[in-house]
Amino acid sequence: MTDPTELRETVRRRYAASALQVTEGAGGAEGSEGVGAGCCGVEPVEVDENFGSALYADDERGALPTEAVAASLGCGNPTAVADLREGERVLDLGSGGGIDVLLSARRVGPTGKAYGLDMTEEMLALALANAARAGARNVEFLKGTIEAVPLPAATIDVVISNCVINLSTDKPAVFAEMLRVLRPGGRIGISDVVADDALTPAQRAERGDYVGCIAGALSFAECRSGLAAAGFTDIEIVPTHTVADGMHAAIVRAVKPSTAPTPAPAAAASGAGGCCG
Repeated sequence: MTDPTELRETVRRRYAASALQVTEGAGGAEGSEGVGAGCCGVEPVEVDENFGSALYADDERGALPTEAVAASLGCGNPTAVADLREGERVLDLGSGGGIDVLLSARRVGPTGKAYGLDMTEEMLALALANAARAGARNVEFLKGTIEAVPLPAATIDVVISNCVINLSTDKPAVFAEMLRVLRPGGRIGISDVVADDALTPAQRAERGDYVGCIAGALSFAECRSGLAAAGFTDIEIVPTHTVADGMHAAIVRAVKPSTAPTPAPAAAASGAGGCCG
């Protein structure tokens, strides 16, 4: 499967189903008869040890609604590496059930704000419900794609994302949008899957499918050059654990120069903005 529109729809369906699994496992407001509905409490989405809520500390998981934890599908914990500070404005690309938005909101405090962006209606509904359960007042969830962020330029201090950029079919657009929404001197703190430079796109696809966050991953060199081409500096890519042969979960950090011009917003979304996060 190589058609961008088809890939995006496959991603959307996958994460819509994940959101419904969590919602129906919790019993659902309408008493739906999905997985575990009304019987066994929240049903977490099944992932292996390389993805999901196990990558968060016990105290972080314990402070959040179980539905937010159950919907976690990421490959890391970007809030742990983004060095969030009181009063900052944070944007989570592909926010899913809201786990990273809620953790960010706690870190930036009442004078800060955490935004979540997702294209999947079901995930947005779950995230809004989780925010209400958590009593989070400094959060806002937006519908849209990560290639065309519906926020003004130079309004965000930190962009985070958890295993989502690999799902986009237009990664240069994602990098450009991150730079655009960041204030001069702003930064990114991202968890994502990155491939060894020796692996071809075909070899990456042999190790896992696109919707599983493997086939669409950039190599280390591609990720670094893509961020640099967008205008980022101080780029750092650090692998954390192996998710497949030659494929790694990694922490990606970079900075928007304090003198950088702000690009114009993207005209339209063109790729997958759904969520693993």
